[in-house]
Amino acid sequence: MNQDNVTAMDIARSLPGMLRRFPAIAKGYYYYSVKDKQKALTLGTLVENNAEKYRDRPAILFEDRRITWGEFNAWSNRIAAFFLARGLKKGDSIAVLLENRPELLAVVTGAAKIGVACAMMNTSQKGRVLEHSAGLVSPKMVVVGEELVATFDAVKANLEFDHPSPFLFVADSNTLETFGNAPSDYINMAQEVSTCSSDNPVLTDPPRMGDTAIFLYTSGTTGLPKAAPGSHNKFLKAYGGFGLMSLSLTPEDVFYCTLPLYHGTGLVVCWGATLAGGSAFALRRKFSASAFWDDVRHYNATTFGYIGELCRYLLNQPPSEQDRNHRLTKMLGNGLRPSIWKEFKDRFGIETISELYASSEGNIGFSNFFNMDNTVGLSTAPYKLVKFHDGTRDPIRDDNGRMQEVVKGEPGLLIGEITKKWFFEGYTQKEATEKSILRDAFKDGDAWFNTGDVLKDIGCRHLQFVDRMGDTFRWKGENVSTNEVENIIDGSGMVKEAIVYGVEIPNTNGKAGMVTLVPSGNNFDPDKLLSYLQDNLPAYAVPVFMRVTDAIDTTGTFKYRKVDIQNAGYSLDRPHEEVFAWLPKTEGYTLLTPELVSDINSGQFKF
Repeated sequence: MNQDNVTAMDIARSLPGMLRRFPAIAKGYYYYSVKDKQKALTLGTLVENNAEKYRDRPAILFEDRRITWGEFNAWSNRIAAFFLARGLKKGDSIAVLLENRPELLAVVTGAAKIGVACAMMNTSQKGRVLEHSAGLVSPKMVVVGEELVATFDAVKANLEFDHPSPFLFVADSNTLETFGNAPSDYINMAQEVSTCSSDNPVLTDPPRMGDTAIFLYTSGTTGLPKAAPGSHNKFLKAYGGFGLMSLSLTPEDVFYCTLPLYHGTGLVVCWGATLAGGSAFALRRKFSASAFWDDVRHYNATTFGYIGELCRYLLNQPPSEQDRNHRLTKMLGNGLRPSIWKEFKDRFGIETISELYASSEGNIGFSNFFNMDNTVGLSTAPYKLVKFHDGTRDPIRDDNGRMQEVVKGEPGLLIGEITKKWFFEGYTQKEATEKSILRDAFKDGDAWFNTGDVLKDIGCRHLQFVDRMGDTFRWKGENVSTNEVENIIDGSGMVKEAIVYGVEIPNTNGKAGMVTLVPSGNNFDPDKLLSYLQDNLPAYAVPVFMRVTDAIDTTGTFKYRKVDIQNAGYSLDRPHEEVFAWLPKTEGYTLLTPELVSDINSGQFKF
């Protein structure tokens, strides 16, 4: 098959395999298509159903721990009872600051059972950004893992909680057996939970499918992170669409996940799919390319969750006779580039790539149901690909104010129609929500969600991802808001002007952060700015490259010529400017030379 074309014949060749999976696909379509928001079908009930069907089968595998579905359900019930005893009720929210481990899943499930939403804090955030994120959802309490107490303690004095004892401590251990010692101003949550009832909660007003189960944080398009509410319905769509329709998972499957659970791909997509099969969810705190296949063999994994960068890291490992010594044949995720798609499948013996396209806050998603190569698949949601202004996420409107669809095969800005069925949950901030809505696009009164992403149709309504546009770029599997980084830089007092953007590095996924700046004095120290940025930004958001100049060009209307600067990348072609790079495994910025630029472009450095 041509990598940029999906034909009816390609679809036909996949049908026999789909027919064999028809029962799972039919069941999956039911869960994927449930419309009644008042239905008592939630994350909690999905776990309870698995506890009834697969009580003694493994639900979670982590390091040397094996937790069955019966044990996991009982654990989450005790957590639910604990929250109820502490006065939490349906409609409340809590913040969760935990690394990937079973305790995170138990807290989310326990809270979900009583209608309390969990705000999934990014464990890479710190300082001002973490403080901002925590304040967006007005949480009653916060659950902090021992591994992140120091990070949270640095900001907690600036946060307000409407609860007399808001700080909950979770030891960095197997808290089903050992409770650890909580700091003086924290409640030892595991110790308190151990005395609570393990029965399924019985509520007069239980949570419903349309209620908020989680808040996921996204950089959006401007400014600091935004909190996007995610209903139980999102888990149901992953349960039906990915777990059953795409992968047809069973209790015999083991899903290996190294993706952070504070993101939708890890928590909603991967775990939601695992729930559908009654499968085991094997967790690792953080991805390790060198340990990946050893873990896969250790857990006997059949499926794994990915982002494109993860796959590239695995390909960069030296080939080994062990590359196919495993039973992993399925993968679920997003961002796998066409340039490495076939190579990855062939080297590691992958049979099914369930590539998807979605966003934490969006109303539209795509999935590769037919297992075609080089595509995010198709969607049953109404959408269009429209013309847009280069370098922006702004659609072009004609003289009548209407948008124009692109010719089939041409890249276009993806927009999803907002309807009663395909509703847009948006953000906790109404202004941010409205900025993502395009109104009167094709007729008076219509409304569309602006994804900010460019895709193209490669046949049979299958799309291929092209690029992320506007004020957000993707690096290390994370969305980076240029405005957020600019605001942090502005607060340093070291810089007069700064523009942040993403630039491509050969043989890497996404775009690395770069800043062009004008120093505020004659004694500018790049490493001093780097230290400040590391204290206030996640590592993936710290600019990899820095261009230092005396002035930044603007247009006649005083707008920065961002596209021109971005096109220059980290080249040394602009006279009287210095370019620095934060090279891998170094502690500071290095002044670039032609030789270093050549080394970067030839892949000598592993960013």
